[in-house]
Amino acid sequence: MTRPAAGPVRAAATATAATAVLVTALVAVLVLTVRKDGYFADPAGLSWLYAACWALFAAAVWSLRRVPARHAAALVLAGGVAVALTGLAAPPRTSTDSYRYAWDGRVQAAGISPYDHAPADPALLPYRDGWLFPTGKACGRPDLAAVSEGVCTRINRPRVHTIYPPAGELYFLLVHALSPDGVRHKAFQVGGAVLALATTLSLLRILRRRGDPRTAAYWAWCPAVAVEAVNNAHADVLAVLLSVLALGLTVRHRAWGGALLGLATAAKLLPAVLLPGALSGVRRARDAAAVLLPAAAVLVALYLPYVLLSHSSVLGYLAGYADEEGYQDASAGDRYALLRLLLPDSWAVPAVVAGMLAVSLYVIRRGDPQRPWSGALLVSGTAFLLTTPGYSWYALLLIALVALDGRWEWLGVAVAGAAAYLTGRVVPHAGTAAYAAAALAVACGWAARRRARGGRAAPHRTAGPDTLPSAGRAT
Repeated sequence: MTRPAAGPVRAAATATAATAVLVTALVAVLVLTVRKDGYFADPAGLSWLYAACWALFAAAVWSLRRVPARHAAALVLAGGVAVALTGLAAPPRTSTDSYRYAWDGRVQAAGISPYDHAPADPALLPYRDGWLFPTGKACGRPDLAAVSEGVCTRINRPRVHTIYPPAGELYFLLVHALSPDGVRHKAFQVGGAVLALATTLSLLRILRRRGDPRTAAYWAWCPAVAVEAVNNAHADVLAVLLSVLALGLTVRHRAWGGALLGLATAAKLLPAVLLPGALSGVRRARDAAAVLLPAAAVLVALYLPYVLLSHSSVLGYLAGYADEEGYQDASAGDRYALLRLLLPDSWAVPAVVAGMLAVSLYVIRRGDPQRPWSGALLVSGTAFLLTTPGYSWYALLLIALVALDGRWEWLGVAVAGAAAYLTGRVVPHAGTAAYAAAALAVACGWAARRRARGGRAAPHRTAGPDTLPSAGRAT
């Protein structure tokens, strides 16, 4: 029996130790970032901390490529636990969405449809408390919204009905039911940490068979996961977990994958954009129906009870939100920023429709059915670049797809979302510049991979099975 050479063993140990040090540094800076209450007072300083986190994250995943594959999964998981826990170090810092979750869960527990009353509705006075509805001098903070004379609330947009779909509402009810009295914001933060770690485990399981476990670090160690999934406790992380499971199942069990994709869409609507990826390479109508019909059935089954119990529309503030964010009128906000650099404002929405249709048809026709997440990444990433959303947590779904597929250049879209949401408060058009840089990075990544293949497109795939640089050579 031959022993492994001392040189490779020593090099592997050194790489593992270096990666662990970088992850430790990332965790330390993430704690500082989460604890800094700078969204209103010092967005520039908070932006620099974000930048430091992303730089350390990039260094850590670059170092990971030299870690032997047999050791990588444990290191990815341990780092993922540490990164997720940093989100618990302070109350939500840059978003108040989780307070609406807490309110919707409380209202449902009282037997009231969350779609029937806005939080400021006097009919719900008996369910208010001093945490969600402070009074007096406590109302001076910029993150609180006025409700009435001397009364304010942590809930944003308190005069409109909820926007969240039914699976999200059921999650809010479940967290409320399981939470001890007085736990406040920690309940949803802990829920976010559990869901984030469950996503990491799901990624590792899928990648063990169909990829490189090292790419799971793109999700597990990403600063956006600690900030948006855990600290701000966005329900998007539930949709991400369900989406990862759905795409993993679609490879062998289309019906189960379709059902989970319907459940993911019922949690946060955005996963609907993954449908073309789930249909990658589908040629027969019955194969498409095997995905689409279960997805539709789950959506209907989840919406129906709320439709029957509610007196108001279960779409809530969805149309108002789309209008408020400028999705319906391109000239009203910062949406479609890249397209508006090239086209008249009035052409932006038709261009998005045409672009998304073209990319979706390409993925359905040429996508790899064994790697549906590859096509899903192309479609969802294109949607982000065309619409340029201004909320950083939307990109959590994209980050998970990058972890599955390995094309790291798409992470620039997540950085652009953070720049639009935070840095844009102090630097005009920071989001537009960041999205332009992200689009350039994606184009360069595509060109580099095409050159590496000798100018030939990979057959029946939307992209090659990229992993971390040199990952395939590690042992």
